[in-house]
Amino acid sequence: GIRDKLVTGVQTCALPIFAGQLEAPLDALVTANQLGDVYRQLEMPLVPVLVDIERVGVRLDTAALAVQSRTMDEQLGQLTGRIHALAGESFNINSPKQLGDVLFEKLKLPAGKKTGKTKSVSTAADVLEELALTHELPRLVLEFRALHKLKSTYVDALPLLVHPTTGRLHTSFNQAVAATGRLSSSDPNLQNIPIRTPLGREIRRAFIAAPDHVLISADYSQIELRVLAHMAGEPALIDAFRSGEDIHDRTAAQLFGTDSGLSRHELRSRSKMVNYAVLYGKTPFTLARDINVTQEAAQAFIDAYFAGFPRVRAFIDALLDDARRTGVVRTMFGRRRLVPNVASRNFQMRAQAEREAINMPIQGTAADILKRAMIDLHTRLIQRGSGTRMILTVHDELRSEEHTSELQSLAYLV
Repeated sequence: GIRDKLVTGVQTCALPIFAGQLEAPLDALVTANQLGDVYRQLEMPLVPVLVDIERVGVRLDTAALAVQSRTMDEQLGQLTGRIHALAGESFNINSPKQLGDVLFEKLKLPAGKKTGKTKSVSTAADVLEELALTHELPRLVLEFRALHKLKSTYVDALPLLVHPTTGRLHTSFNQAVAATGRLSSSDPNLQNIPIRTPLGREIRRAFIAAPDHVLISADYSQIELRVLAHMAGEPALIDAFRSGEDIHDRTAAQLFGTDSGLSRHELRSRSKMVNYAVLYGKTPFTLARDINVTQEAAQAFIDAYFAGFPRVRAFIDALLDDARRTGVVRTMFGRRRLVPNVASRNFQMRAQAEREAINMPIQGTAADILKRAMIDLHTRLIQRGSGTRMILTVHDELRSEEHTSELQSLAYLV
């Protein structure tokens, strides 16, 4: 009872006082670290924007999700039957131990790494992906896991989170979670719904507009690659974007030439992975796994990329040199990330820090640009007295709900 009274007292009385006492020293730190512009021009003006988006919420077609749930149940049952038939026995597919026994004891598939806690042989996704190259059962388990996760995380869970009064989903946006400055979403997380798979697209179709309204989705085209082109000052990339050339086609020509024997789809897919491998500081080992080539071939692709876009190589080298000297990287708007491990003697820690140092200024600048757009659009909508409302943001995408009478003028404004 005493403890509860103390907690209640702190909540109602002490926290505002503590916050007031922290204001001056924290403000001094913001100024000393040259973060004043980010704080005052981006993060604080974004607060009322996010408040309005959270209050509005998103309308959900729960009936459509109920149909999807039943379909997924049937698909999971079919996958379970095929997995059990290949294993020659019934077992709990969600049990790592039982799955490990089937894969490594009964089927005698090559065992890889062991888990840190139990020291049992790992059945993590990367292990199953390797095994799936030679056996159908681990491939089906990966399908089962992906389907089960979509069903439990979204199809079954989202309808339960619809607010009983508004009839809409109300997520929470977090400004100070992602180290790059990206907004994150929680309770529920609406930013991780996959878009590249048919099932993911079906789930996204369940997000619908109110009667007499339509949803408008606006996103930046390849914004991180555009930011890279600008920050690196790479003429070949800048010219490609200005002329409207497909940047992945341009990279494909640079990497593979004109007589590679691969289809345009395959060329574009591979060059896209190389483009983003550079953005995320991926190693040749990781890229080789992504595009299913040897590590030597992946290294050759990275070397060819930098040979064709030398300013990108110089930009990354300068970025890492500055990070090693200061332990900090920044976006174009001044947002910073501490990367002290770029000078670590531990190879894995250093490599991870280098990847973060390369990616953060690019991804963080893209995130800052989106935040600026959200603030500006919110302001203009209020000035116009419009009924259009922003309802969601997913990384480089803004979604708004507009009355059909405003569609043309508001789509243009967005």
